[in-house]
Amino acid sequence: MERLKKTNYSVLDLAYVREGETLNETFKNTLDSARFVDELGFSRYWLSEHHNMQNVASAATSLLIGYVAGGTSRIKVGSGGIMLPNHTALSIAEQFGTLEALYPNRIDLGLGRAPGTDQLTAAILRRGDNFMNYNFEEEIESLQTFFSEENKDSKVRAFPGEGANVPIYILGSSTDSAFLAAKLGLPYAFAGHFAPQQFHQAVEIYRSQFQPSKYLDKPYTIACVNIIAADTDEQAHYLSMSMYQGFLNIITDKRQPIVAPENTNLELASPEQKYMLKGMTALSFIGCKNTLTQSFQEFIFESKVNEIMASSNIFDQKAKRRNYKIISEIFGN
Repeated sequence: MERLKKTNYSVLDLAYVREGETLNETFKNTLDSARFVDELGFSRYWLSEHHNMQNVASAATSLLIGYVAGGTSRIKVGSGGIMLPNHTALSIAEQFGTLEALYPNRIDLGLGRAPGTDQLTAAILRRGDNFMNYNFEEEIESLQTFFSEENKDSKVRAFPGEGANVPIYILGSSTDSAFLAAKLGLPYAFAGHFAPQQFHQAVEIYRSQFQPSKYLDKPYTIACVNIIAADTDEQAHYLSMSMYQGFLNIITDKRQPIVAPENTNLELASPEQKYMLKGMTALSFIGCKNTLTQSFQEFIFESKVNEIMASSNIFDQKAKRRNYKIISEIFGN
């Protein structure tokens, strides 16, 4: 129990669009959730860049971060993440420099190397598909240069951005970014909520190869996992049907809004699809407070992560708040 209380806890929000809901309502629900977890003592509230997905409204990630930061008071707000190949380092330095100036010491910048979408959409975002030689490490270092006050003598400077206090986190869903985060001495967040297969190997690589830097003196790991908490195990598993349907829609390439548990059709999944679904959701924690407490005690003891980031794809907003309340009771002091 003591280990849980020493573990930070936070939220990943994709601004999921629910069936029958307008985008304005989606964004209001995102802000309401952020305000709620801010009051509960969560560490951070991250929003993720995705494109060409009808059920996800977080495409203009920096705009949504500003909206959430402006409507909350304490919690850190950031990206989980910005997909850096879709942008220039200068534009991200300017955007997040602006956010940090508006909300000092409250903005995080999580960076990923994936497009956050399909290849056709990625090619349009990047004005071409010639990204075979994209160097993620060089772009991160370029971004750090734009944030640095030492860049003041350069012909190209970031205004706002130069001198901004914007912590950078490396995101990963495989072992590749674990090596990079360790090399650069930056905190590492693993996307276990949809790609759990290499989680344990990746965090071990990161910890064993970590090189202290001016940004971080020892490894810091965040595990993003699916959490569906409710007052009973049965209720939690019922609520989780919306989450499973969302992942099944990804597998079957059906881009559609999130549906209520009673409107799911999981029974139509083929054996192959069910196998894929099981693999994608292996790092899912579903149950009541007692069930989750035991599960997280075991998980954190084995993984030694510093922070649990909850991705909670729950259709009913009242049930989603109850989910966050239970999470805060498990990890809060």
